Amino acid sequence: MTAAGGTITILIGAVLLRLTVTDTYSRYVRPELGVFLTISGIFVIVLGLATLVGALRPGRNAAAHDHDHDHDAVGVGWLLLAPIAALLLVAPPTLGSYGVGRAAAIDIRSGGAVFDSLPRSSAPRQMTLLEFGQRAFDHNGSNFNHASVQLTGFVSATESRGFQLARYQIACCAADATPVVIQVVGTSGDPPPLDQWVTVTGTFRPGGREIPKLAATSIVEIAAPNEPYE
Repeated sequence: MTAAGGTITILIGAVLLRLTVTDTYSRYVRPELGVFLTISGIFVIVLGLATLVGALRPGRNAAAHDHDHDHDAVGVGWLLLAPIAALLLVAPPTLGSYGVGRAAAIDIRSGGAVFDSLPRSSAPRQMTLLEFGQRAFDHNGSNFNHASVQLTGFVSATESRGFQLARYQIACCAADATPVVIQVVGTSGDPPPLDQWVTVTGTFRPGGREIPKLAATSIVEIAAPNEPYE
């Protein structure tokens, strides 16, 4: 390999380490995979250093300069540094509203679980959007028992008196992400902007066919969580 190849390999390892040190990796993979990314980053950097040292040996450089096509290969190789260096400076954002309508959604109704009724209490029950959807399609949501629940997600679409709340489910990484969508109704005023993360408190409202409904009593805008996926 050439010096360009070794340098590119080192930068790839540096990108992996940067993602894990800054916890940015959770935008793309499940949190428990962070330790494996750290190990991989260190291994890739060591491999790149070994390649770079080998490519910079005087005898190897002299032989390489005897062939014009080697110059062309090296030149093209260095061009690959630009996108990799950009990843060191700017990490791509997490998945948002743009992909919700363009990705295959989870068929919540296929779940056969039967839920116990929620107890009524002064504190709302925190749950995932997936659980809310599963409960909504279980005996038409009778298991909610009029209890207050709390959901957290981002705004994927807005309407006159409500908006859609979404969050992605991932099995391994962002490549297999599928959205879960809830319809928030009963709001007043302008809805939050697209991709704004919110925590919504409210109660289940019957009548949602394809998308379960939540009648909101409180909407709080929040910063994007460190773990954006369910």
